[in-house]
Amino acid sequence: MTAPTLEDLSRNALLATLNEADRKRLTPHMLVFDLKSGHLLQQAGDEVVDTWFPCGPAMAAFCIAAHDNTRAVEVALVGREGAIGGIVSNGHVPSYATAQVRFSGRFLRIKTKALEQAKLDSISLRHWFSRYSDCLLAQLFQTAACNATHTISQRAAKWLLAAVARTDGTEFEMTQEQLAEMLGVGRTFVTRVVKRLRDEGTIATRRGVFTIKNEALLRETACGCTTAIENHFDTVLHGIYPVA
Repeated sequence: MTAPTLEDLSRNALLATLNEADRKRLTPHMLVFDLKSGHLLQQAGDEVVDTWFPCGPAMAAFCIAAHDNTRAVEVALVGREGAIGGIVSNGHVPSYATAQVRFSGRFLRIKTKALEQAKLDSISLRHWFSRYSDCLLAQLFQTAACNATHTISQRAAKWLLAAVARTDGTEFEMTQEQLAEMLGVGRTFVTRVVKRLRDEGTIATRRGVFTIKNEALLRETACGCTTAIENHFDTVLHGIYPVA
């Protein structure tokens, strides 16, 4: 655990675009963590005491447990365009969703209490994070619609495009089992989807690694939900959302 550098701050778009005065309000309260995939940032039902900012290719996801508690459904991805924690709940209520690291990497942590005080001291900071809350809520709405109306193939392609955009690369570590978990479906469904994408030349896979070979074909397979979210981010927080 160390204090963040200017380079660390620049690798999260929400923090990079803050004015200098607002960055100085937050930086003394922040620590740097290098976290592995699977690390829990917050557990459903627990009070939200920390706020996390993914940096660079690091990524986390909000997940909701199914009623039978045998699996969880992913409802939102958060990468360098956002934050996890007290941005929405303000730390005064328990978390409804579990947040878990999906892609290993660097995360900046600030105690939600310190963030709330900074927002009280700065109306520009308060407005900035309110705008992000709106964008995150839009993503949740879009995910609900996507899960109800789009095929597993479309949703898988959408998720892979999101990974490409956030990692700035075409290769990332992930198993088919993890992809199935993220989509909230059985492994056999994902296996069929992955085979078809491989056969079409859209992706390549080896043990625990996905490689995007043809992004244009992947976009043809994906639904339009990612574009809808990109457009909303562009309207509310121009330049924040990563685009592949």
